Amino acid sequence: MNENAFFFANISSIPSELIDKSRLQKAMLFELSMARAESELLRGTVASWDECLKIAAQRQQRHFDARIPEKLEPHDILVAEYASRNLVIMLKSFQAQRPSAILEHAPLIPGLGWVASGNGDFAIGSTLVEVKHTDRSFGAGDFRQVLMYWLLRYARTIESRDAVWSDVLFLNPRRNTALLVNYDHLLRSASASSNRVELVELLRSAVGQDFDRR
Repeated sequence: MNENAFFFANISSIPSELIDKSRLQKAMLFELSMARAESELLRGTVASWDECLKIAAQRQQRHFDARIPEKLEPHDILVAEYASRNLVIMLKSFQAQRPSAILEHAPLIPGLGWVASGNGDFAIGSTLVEVKHTDRSFGAGDFRQVLMYWLLRYARTIESRDAVWSDVLFLNPRRNTALLVNYDHLLRSASASSNRVELVELLRSAVGQDFDRR
């Protein structure tokens, strides 16, 4: 699917030599950029780096191998600001093509059985947005992840009649790459022989969920 990837003309990828100068773990470094971008997009004001560090530290503490810095160095801020600016431009550019679509932060990913509920990165109207700060192309693991998100959402929709996402937009601010995938195409690629209801039933069986069909 990466042959359909595209880039944004008004930004550039982050040079690897800049990233290498930061001593922070990559996950922490780009978590900082997410916190910074979210503050600008949601509040209209840019959070201080101390505030961004606090938010990023809270999120990264969920991972046992996370190393939380006491302070940020200039190289850390340079890279995080670069990634944050790229992400904001990407999201605003995509939203501008859909003027009536609302930008939603942390859209709900419903739980099912033993699978706990969670949150995605963003959604713009009926498009789920998944942000990846990696040095590679979007891969099979990324597609499986967002397919699971859709199936969990669709399983809830059957009961609640809420709207489901029609597309997923992958964004990589680090490499200035993006990929828009239609969910029906993704579902067909995952299982050409099963429709969406059958896939949800397979998921329900896998998580051991017994539903009351009232």
